[in-house]
Amino acid sequence: MIPRTPRPTPQEQAAPAAGAGPALRPGAAKLMRRATMASVSVAVVLTAVKLAAWLATGSVAMLSSLVDSVLDAFASMTTMWALAHALTPADHEHRFGHGKAEPLASVGQAAFIAGSASFVLIEAVRRLWQPTPITATTLGIGVMVLAIAATLALLVYQHHVVRLTGSLAISGDSLHYAGDLLTNLAVILSLVLGGIFGFTLADPLLGTAIAVYLLYGSWTLARRALAMLMDEELPEAERARLSAIILAQSEVKAIHDLRTRASGPHRFIQFHLELDGALSLIAAHAVADRVEAAVRKEFPESEVIIHQDPAGVEAALGATPERVVAGD
Repeated sequence: MIPRTPRPTPQEQAAPAAGAGPALRPGAAKLMRRATMASVSVAVVLTAVKLAAWLATGSVAMLSSLVDSVLDAFASMTTMWALAHALTPADHEHRFGHGKAEPLASVGQAAFIAGSASFVLIEAVRRLWQPTPITATTLGIGVMVLAIAATLALLVYQHHVVRLTGSLAISGDSLHYAGDLLTNLAVILSLVLGGIFGFTLADPLLGTAIAVYLLYGSWTLARRALAMLMDEELPEAERARLSAIILAQSEVKAIHDLRTRASGPHRFIQFHLELDGALSLIAAHAVADRVEAAVRKEFPESEVIIHQDPAGVEAALGATPERVVAGD
């Protein structure tokens, strides 16, 4: 008599079907697209306003902030393009989806940021040797206060979207705009010290500090993007949480060969599941389905591939990598 497959629980019915591929939370794609549109709009408006302020003040700190806003606009547009591709479902030519568009775009962003920061750094060093008086200080301060208010409003919305979607792209964009707040405050300080108190060296010094910050940010962005392009494993904390979720199923004796990677907003997870060797194929398949449902409940944007093994068989051969036993 063939054992009957247990009826799925309501939680399992709500989970993505096996083999359906990575799926985003309902409404997540729309929220992510709206967040990128908002960031592009804010960056474009601030770029225009800061351009006028820089022409009026001649401040190198204002110039660095202007360049930062241009970078914001470029980065946000690139993020919008990358997300549009990354959110495209897998097709015949791209069976694993289009998530790599996101890190590829990030590499381009990092190169552009590094080049622009170098330009600001060169101008700041020149001003150290040839200090230039700052004019229209009140106008410059007013522009930066406007920039701070607009950036804060954008950050609040981005944090809302990240909380609901868990988007890495929007989270990175939000981190970049959070750094802009420090840049804008530095520009205000430069305008006050240079324009009101006559400390002309404050402007190039703060401009240099902002340029160094941008260079560091470009390196951090490039490193994260290259890690994804090279299929680096998920963070150890996430791998530990995965192991705990899998081993929480009573029928699971152990797991081994857990492999993970990220591609844009999606994760790919595969592992060997060790079960009682006396289980029928249908029963083992039912256990694997429950494990997959549990994993995808905690990691919704994931594709899970499971191979079932009789418990202890590969361990006895001494060639089982990273074996984790239930109860350890």
